Amino acid sequence: MDNRPIGVFDSGLGGLTALRELQRILPGEDLVYFGDTGRVPYGTKSRETILRYARQDVAFLRTFDPKAIVVACGTVSANALTELTAENPLPIFGVVSPAARAAVESSPSKRVGLIGTSASIRSGAYEREMAALDPAVTVTARACPLFVPLVENGRFRPGDRVAELVVEEYLTPVKAAGVDALVLGCTHYPLLTDAIAAFMGPSVRLIDTGAACAAHAAKVLGENGLLAERERGSCRFYVSDSTQDFSHLASLFLGETVEGTVERADVGTC
Repeated sequence: MDNRPIGVFDSGLGGLTALRELQRILPGEDLVYFGDTGRVPYGTKSRETILRYARQDVAFLRTFDPKAIVVACGTVSANALTELTAENPLPIFGVVSPAARAAVESSPSKRVGLIGTSASIRSGAYEREMAALDPAVTVTARACPLFVPLVENGRFRPGDRVAELVVEEYLTPVKAAGVDALVLGCTHYPLLTDAIAAFMGPSVRLIDTGAACAAHAAKVLGENGLLAERERGSCRFYVSDSTQDFSHLASLFLGETVEGTVERADVGTC
């Protein structure tokens, strides 16, 4: 057993999709979440900048002596996971491999859709993972750079017309390709599930990268005897910009009040 916390980070709000799943399947774990809200989005940045930010995020979380870190960010997972894993002596879990496996296993037609940030799509990481699992799978990929700003500004509620119009604009060619599984290749995107599911239709399974990563991390930690020995854990939140804005949106998404538990952190010095 290991009662040390699990660190989770993302460029902003989106990583809460992974944190929520970790809370559900591992209720006894202490979690430390960092959202780099002052530098969101990562998906429009160069690979060098993404790697620098990711190293700073990991360095900050390591001040809490975590037993593992979940990279709840598709952009970082696609562009920097290899370096982060090599540089840190603790388990670091990304979202790409678990999501790619879930997509391949969920697509009888072997036609998979992929949406993500510009940096994630440019990296080709998801396509490489799926090709290694099944070379017969074809992937229709589409960058959706406006999705992250929509989510970070709270435009993800059911019926939001702006969100629906942007979803239609981005996903029309993906739907036309006849995919039966769609990888939401950024952890912000599951917050737009209602709009995406309504547009794609009930025959298309949506792959939540954050949830897939959380399930994989829980499995590996359990197999290695690293789960906490307590019934109920705690959750601490840190952001690099406004705590009030984050508290409001996080409370809406998680369905619980997080106000007062969010602190500001300067990771640029880490």
